[in-house]
Amino acid sequence: MNNRLNTAERAHLARVKALPCSLCDASGPSEAHHVEQGLQYTCIALCPDCHRGPVLGLHGQKRMWSIKKMTEMDALNTTLRRLMNGK
Repeated sequence: MNNRLNTAERAHLARVKALPCSLCDASGPSEAHHVEQGLQYTCIALCPDCHRGPVLGLHGQKRMWSIKKMTEMDALNTTLRRLMNGK
């Protein structure tokens, strides 16, 4: 797989990372969580805790996700809405 990003992909990821967290609304910058590796346009804006946190995070015990009753698709929808509406 080619991991090199083109100009448009880099610009999209930068816009996602500038958003607040799509789960807890913590102000940006955020990290870009890829719903599926290699698909640059299906990224979710997540703060470090909601993304990688050992208890709250998606790559941990996912407790914040349970508290908010959200799925990755819900968070992707929030990210896309914010991108289209200018935050």
